[in-house]
Amino acid sequence: MFTKSSFSPAWWLKNAHFQTIAAKFFRRHHTIKTTNQTLELPDGDFIDLAWTEQVNASCSRPIIAVLHGLEGSKNSHYAKGMLSAIKAQGWVGVLMHFRGCSGRPNRLAKSYHSGQTCDVDYFSQHLASHYPAAKKAIIGFSLGGNVLTKYLAEQKQNIYQAACVICAPLDLSSCCDRINQGFSRVYQKYLVDMLKASTIEKINANLLHNVDIKNLDTVSSIRDFDQMITAPINGFNDANDYYQQSSGRDVLKDIIAPCLIIHASDDPFLCDKNTTAITTLPKQVTFEVSARGGHVGFITGKNPFKPQYWLEQRIPEFFSRYL
Repeated sequence: MFTKSSFSPAWWLKNAHFQTIAAKFFRRHHTIKTTNQTLELPDGDFIDLAWTEQVNASCSRPIIAVLHGLEGSKNSHYAKGMLSAIKAQGWVGVLMHFRGCSGRPNRLAKSYHSGQTCDVDYFSQHLASHYPAAKKAIIGFSLGGNVLTKYLAEQKQNIYQAACVICAPLDLSSCCDRINQGFSRVYQKYLVDMLKASTIEKINANLLHNVDIKNLDTVSSIRDFDQMITAPINGFNDANDYYQQSSGRDVLKDIIAPCLIIHASDDPFLCDKNTTAITTLPKQVTFEVSARGGHVGFITGKNPFKPQYWLEQRIPEFFSRYL
């Protein structure tokens, strides 16, 4: 069902871009100590995990998995904040880095993308087999939220008691158009520059043989990057084929696990109209919409020197019902 969010932005931070940017600014010095683990994948590649603490097979406390956004990591402001909030609940947090996002390049040309769920599935099976006594929940931010949506729809009988999808580009094509407009192009340039840098690393490591660095240098939009890089190296015909096959919006109907989706209508990364263009939702999926909040911002509080992060209150509150 669709429902109106209880989020109310700080009176001093109502603008969508301020919400989006301020979250990163306020958290720039925030740190959280993690225990790192490398998980070898069946295809010969690997992903790196970041745990809030080391746990053994007898762990019975809830384990909360976190999926980051495009070119994110455990050092992303929202990841650090959420892992800290998970730890404060007495739960165990574990962030799964997508391939190549942990600070070292992956071994294969294949990359992560908005519809790639095989790594999340393998990671989830690992959690199930190694920590059978612990209840589990999962959070996906931005791109990670779309990946999570696809995963939940594909793997209906999964290991998670509950899930949260935050600011996800559920309609990829329209979201690429949205981030290519106005001030949002600043965010796009930031992301495209990181994507190009990681691609150049693969070229230099002889993992990509059909990409010319000079042609890559002309890429200025996410759509162009997906057309040149993401689609061909991951088996899609083109960017449009990738967007059609990987968008999570149209598979929400297949989710059977309790799932909370949080979306802000003023999100400068997403097309509000297309993201929320859903005729029916299963009863176990709650689509919570706020008028404001920006992209993974949701900052509230009366004191500008002590901002409060609403997501870090709302998500544990939701999970507590199931854990």
